[in-house]
Amino acid sequence: MSEKAIIVENLWKGYQLGSGKSGNLRETLSNLFSSSKKEKDTFWALQDISFTINKGEAVGIIGRNGAGKSTLLKILSRITAPTKGGFELNGRVSSLLEVGTGFHPELTGRENIYLNGTILGMTRAEVKLKFDEIVAFAEVEKFLDTPVKRYSSGMYVRLAFAVAAHLEPEILIVDEVLAVGDAEFQKKCLGKMKDVSGEGRTVLFVSHNMAAIQNLCDKAIYLKNGQIQLIGELDKVISTYLKASSDSNSINLEDRKDRSGNGVIKFTSVVFKDVLGNIIHAFQCGSKGIIEIAFKQKNITEINNFHIAFAIDDEYGQRITQFSNEITNQLFQKVNSESNVIQIIINKIPFKQGRYTFVLYSTVNNELADWIQEAGSFDVESGDFYNTGKLLPEGQGNFYIEHSFQIK
Repeated sequence: MSEKAIIVENLWKGYQLGSGKSGNLRETLSNLFSSSKKEKDTFWALQDISFTINKGEAVGIIGRNGAGKSTLLKILSRITAPTKGGFELNGRVSSLLEVGTGFHPELTGRENIYLNGTILGMTRAEVKLKFDEIVAFAEVEKFLDTPVKRYSSGMYVRLAFAVAAHLEPEILIVDEVLAVGDAEFQKKCLGKMKDVSGEGRTVLFVSHNMAAIQNLCDKAIYLKNGQIQLIGELDKVISTYLKASSDSNSINLEDRKDRSGNGVIKFTSVVFKDVLGNIIHAFQCGSKGIIEIAFKQKNITEINNFHIAFAIDDEYGQRITQFSNEITNQLFQKVNSESNVIQIIINKIPFKQGRYTFVLYSTVNNELADWIQEAGSFDVESGDFYNTGKLLPEGQGNFYIEHSFQIK
C-alpha cells in the first residue's frame, strides 16, 4: 500500500467581501455575531476540496485564473489557514509560490540559503553540503554576497527555486512562478523537479503550460471556481480542461475580473475579421487576417507611449508567437479618446489547423495598464499556404514560413 504524502479532506477557504478594518468595537462585535450576514458576504475561493497524493507522485494542478489553485498551495504551504476542513502533510515541505516569498530582502543570497535551510529544519552542515550545487544551479555566483532586494526577478526566482529543490524536501510545491525565468531555465527546473519525483519525493505543480504538466506529472487535478472538476489520469484531465476552456472563453472582455494593471486603459473586446472586413469565427491558413482589439480609456483624454501585445499559445499553453507594437517599433505616442480600436493585420496566417488561445497585455508610459491571461481563443482552418495543394504533414511543426530553394 502506497504511503500518503498529502491528505486533504473537505477543505474550504472563504474571504470576507468588503471587510476592511473595523471602525469601532461595536462594528467588530456585530460582525463576529452576525453569522448569517457573514456567510452571505463570504467569497469561497475553495469549496469542499478532498484528495490524496501518494509519496513519490508528481501531480499537476490546472485551471483558469481565479480557480483557486494558488489559494490551495498557500494553504498546503501553511501561508494561510483553511476556513473549514483540514489537511495532513507527511514530510518536510519546500514551497516556491511567488517572487518575493521565502527570502529576507535585506539578507544576501548566501545568508538566505542558510536561512531557508534552517526553516526546513536542516543543520548548517547539511546546508553546506548542498551549497555549491545550489549556487551552480542558480547561476548567481557573482551576486552571492549581494542583498537579494537588489536581484532582478529572474535572478531571484533562479536562486529561490534552487534552494527549494535542492534542500531535499519530501514534498516540493511549485506555483506558476517559473514563468518568470527564461525558456532554458524553465527546462532546467522541470528536469530538476523530475529528478526530485524520481527520487521518491512528492511534487505538486501549478502551471498553465500543459506541455510542462504532461512532461512532469503522473496525474492532474482540474479546479474550476474553487471546486474539483476532475482528478486522475493526466490526458483525460487535460483534455477536459482544454475543452472547457475553449467553450467558456469569451471575446467580450469588459466584465473579466481576472486581470491586472492600473486600469488606465481596459480591453473590452476582440473581433476577428477577413480581408473584406467581415467578422469571422476562424482564420484560414494562408489567408489575410485582421484582429481588432477595442479598449476604453479611464479619466484621460489622451494616452502617450502606448504598448500593446497579443500573445498566442497553442492548445498546451506553449507560447507560439507574439504580436507587439514595441517589437515592430510602432508605439502609439498619442491615442485620442475617439481612437478606441487597434487593428493587427496579418498578411498571411501562418498557423496550421487547430485552436489557439491568446493573452492581451498593455503598458502606458512603461506602467502595466491591462493584462488578461487566457483572454480568449480562435480557430484556424487548414489552407493552401504555399499555393501548391500540399499541407504541412502532421507532427512536422505548428506553423508555416515563406521560403524557397535554389541550387548554386
